Amino acid sequence: MNRDLEGKSIIVTGGGSGIGRAAALACSVAGARVVVADIDAAGAEETVSAIRRAGDDAIFVATNVADEEQVEALVAAALGQYGRLDGAFNNAGLSQTNLPLHELTAAQWRRIQSVNFDGVFFCMKHEIRAMLKTGGGAIVNTSSTLGRVAMRSAADYCGSKAGVLGLTKGAAVDYGDRHIRVNAVLPGAVDTPMVQALVSDPQFADLIEKIRASHPLGRIGVPAEIAAAVVWLLSDKASFVTGAELAVDGGFLAI
Repeated sequence: MNRDLEGKSIIVTGGGSGIGRAAALACSVAGARVVVADIDAAGAEETVSAIRRAGDDAIFVATNVADEEQVEALVAAALGQYGRLDGAFNNAGLSQTNLPLHELTAAQWRRIQSVNFDGVFFCMKHEIRAMLKTGGGAIVNTSSTLGRVAMRSAADYCGSKAGVLGLTKGAAVDYGDRHIRVNAVLPGAVDTPMVQALVSDPQFADLIEKIRASHPLGRIGVPAEIAAAVVWLLSDKASFVTGAELAVDGGFLAI
């Protein structure tokens, strides 16, 4: 069994479902002690229960990543439970409002940015502070292929995910010589509750089918495939990788 994260403590935000749950499970299988963060208590507790049933160690910390005080408390809880923070997967996010840019209200715009962009900043800020005290660590942020290309009625989402790429590179440059690696994963279309909700919207149903057909692999992904990339980036096997944008997208961006 691959135990590339043996003994490491890892925070996973958005760990109650989808890619976050898959990543939390994969990190635990790889030997990590996992702090599962989410606003969805029921979903996060299910993730923690699955990890514990397998004989591994995990805790749940209720966290809205758009609230800096809650993020600070999340990191403090990880340190209180495990004594240190070795890695983090900043994955919590919201999907687009499904409106063209000129129809977005300021509140709708801020709702997406507060979680997808500000949330990543708050998480990195406090995670990095903790890692600096113990000699370093690794961070992976969830961006998206839509941080590189666009789709209709998603300017709010595309903007937030492009911003994550900038934050990732900036932090990688700031902290590389202090033994903190920061990378981003760019999932393509993945079978998650977020994508399923999008498919249920009549205005996007046909578009999702076009996206599926446009993947060179001929299908959309599954959460475990993104999780495998995250575990690798968090592990010492990726020790010379920082500031990278790893597309896990079935070749979507290659077209």
